[in-house]
Amino acid sequence: MLRIFFFSCVCMFLFYSCNSKEQSGAKTTETNPDGKDSVAIYIAKSDSVEKKITLPSELLPYERVEIRSKIQGYLKKINVDIGSRVRKGQLLALIDAPEIASRLSEVTEKIQSAKAKYLASKDNFDRIYSASQTEGVIAASELDKVKNLFMADSADYKAAIFTAATYKQMGNYLAITAPFNGVVTKRNVHEGTFVGNPGELPLLEIEDNSRLRLRVAVPEIYTGTSLKKQSIKFTTKAMPEKVFDAKLVRKSENIDNATRSEIWEFEVTNTKKLLKTGMYADARLEVQRSQPGVTLPSSAIVTTLEKKFAIKIKQGKTQWIDINQGLNLGDKIEVFGNIMPGDTLILKANEELKADVSVIAKLVKN
Repeated sequence: MLRIFFFSCVCMFLFYSCNSKEQSGAKTTETNPDGKDSVAIYIAKSDSVEKKITLPSELLPYERVEIRSKIQGYLKKINVDIGSRVRKGQLLALIDAPEIASRLSEVTEKIQSAKAKYLASKDNFDRIYSASQTEGVIAASELDKVKNLFMADSADYKAAIFTAATYKQMGNYLAITAPFNGVVTKRNVHEGTFVGNPGELPLLEIEDNSRLRLRVAVPEIYTGTSLKKQSIKFTTKAMPEKVFDAKLVRKSENIDNATRSEIWEFEVTNTKKLLKTGMYADARLEVQRSQPGVTLPSSAIVTTLEKKFAIKIKQGKTQWIDINQGLNLGDKIEVFGNIMPGDTLILKANEELKADVSVIAKLVKN
């Protein structure tokens, strides 16, 4: 019997203890003798809105080009391979296209023939025209005939010159040169390969990696901010111990529909060639608003399925104020709405505290 009595006492003690904790945990406000709730408050204030964020990014070459053959022929010689450093104008490869040389020789002969006919026609026209100045010596029809022949031979001569220039230009395409200083990153052909077919792989690919582009996809929420400094720091997976600098040079000025982000492009000096194109990097951005804004503790913001709101106290009564959330600053959140610096807000707001309820404010140190 003694054991049963002792066990019953222990159970009753635990029951009342748990019940007491549940009741104390359920109370979100304190009730004063006059029946009004006492609530902790927060005074809204204007703060500078600054945030440090880390975003994934990618390193790209400052310039990249695929080298293709403009004419069909066989690769006679190639002077570079992957990793080769090249200078602007340097000879990279030679194309062998015998038919072009043959056609150029042919049109050169045509030029000489057309030129001879043109000069003969011109000389004949000049003599006939000079004689026609004396009335009755040359018939008008004869003059017209000579003039038409001269003009036809002149047109043939000009056409031959144009055709020759075209083939000379095509002959220039037989020598492939580098368009800028850079490095060969791809080579898809060897000597003897037939090149110039549509849709085939490029002969070479060249990149300028002395300068790099660091492209950062900045989420839409941050596109209304600016960098605190025009330069940023970034690290790479390959060299996590090294910190590199990059300078903001341009923005895409549009939001990508798929990613809801804007591309910010930074320029990176890579004279030591430590960084490689295609590397992924972690970009560290310090962003800020141009003007101070109102910030609240996260506990002062109520989020429901329909909206976000804060509870303001005005003349001793509660008001629900709809807000839009801005940047999450960690301990505080930037908000937009009918809340001004100096407004009194409930620090720990919830849906249970309805609007137009009389409360007594207890100031909590911000």
